[in-house]
Amino acid sequence: MNTYRIGIVGAGFMGRTHAWCWRSLPFFYSPLDFRCELHGVCTSRPETAQKAMDTLGFARMYASVEEMAQDPDIDIVDIASPNSAHLEALLAAHRAGKPVYCDKPLTGNLAQAEELLSALGSQISASGQMVFHNRFFPATMRARQMVADGTLGDIIGFRAAYLHSGNVAEGKPLAWKDMKQFGAGVLYDLGSHVLDLVLWICGDEPAEIIARQRTLHPKRPSRDDPTRIVEQDTDDQTVMLLTLRSGAVGTIEASKIATGAQDELKFEIEGTRGAIRFSLMEPNCLEWFDMSNKETPLGGTAGFTRIHCVQRFDPPAVFPAPKSSIGWLRGHLHCLYSFISTLHEGRPFDPSLMRGVQIERWLDAVERAAGRGTARDG
Repeated sequence: MNTYRIGIVGAGFMGRTHAWCWRSLPFFYSPLDFRCELHGVCTSRPETAQKAMDTLGFARMYASVEEMAQDPDIDIVDIASPNSAHLEALLAAHRAGKPVYCDKPLTGNLAQAEELLSALGSQISASGQMVFHNRFFPATMRARQMVADGTLGDIIGFRAAYLHSGNVAEGKPLAWKDMKQFGAGVLYDLGSHVLDLVLWICGDEPAEIIARQRTLHPKRPSRDDPTRIVEQDTDDQTVMLLTLRSGAVGTIEASKIATGAQDELKFEIEGTRGAIRFSLMEPNCLEWFDMSNKETPLGGTAGFTRIHCVQRFDPPAVFPAPKSSIGWLRGHLHCLYSFISTLHEGRPFDPSLMRGVQIERWLDAVERAAGRGTARDG
């Protein structure tokens, strides 16, 4: 039985998430004809790497990403570091011939993404998978199926949003995700997820983008010294108006100043034969409206139907039961299972690193549109 030895770059929130997923695979999927081991960890400081070894069970720590990637005991490089550090890890893995599992966005900015594409060339799609984990809930996978098989007819329009509220308070110190030097801002942090998800479900691409961005509190306490007030150089809110190649028109919003919001990723998609809607706050169900249902007499059978997707994953998913309530971690776990099973079976990665480049091109177009009004395709 093959054993894949994993090296994770970064041991913060996302590093812990990925580590949990690697360890959880044999509990949720059976049979598995491979094993996965958390072998190495590399972080920006030795003390955080040591803590990851002590608490998460890594076998060893590395002083650099290059050292980790070149170690013959590492089979897979899992990138869970801040966005601006992704390029270094991606190139190190490429030089070592190691596949990567890379958190979104692919890199810290479009220039870095294009540099990676230039370095990897035609190999980029075969080099690893992006962590667009919101694709991997049964409800969102079902939404994709329904659009692809024509259940909705032609897509007319959509509206989607990924809403948090963490930056509403004026006195909150900057986090790394609020700083451009780390490749963040809400557009890159949350917008990358919702943009990928909507375009993937619709099976389409933007032809025209109009956008606006806002920073609620341009001056906030420093990340390193909360007594010092500094400029925030990233967005708290981005709103996009997209026209797709098919002609469908819709809006997408990413915000960390949506007062009262928790982790609210939601979408509505309307077509000529029906509509679907979903909320991550109620992830067990996909709602479906069928235009063929009659409204008479007295409303007939018209209205939205809740499809009980819950945890109805295809085999070899065996745990927990299909009717058990689902949660945020389950999407991450199935995304990682998709990556490792694809690698093991030699199939094409989806979403591949090339999808990561495409998303960064569209994110850059959104930023240009917000600055100048409109960014047209081409």
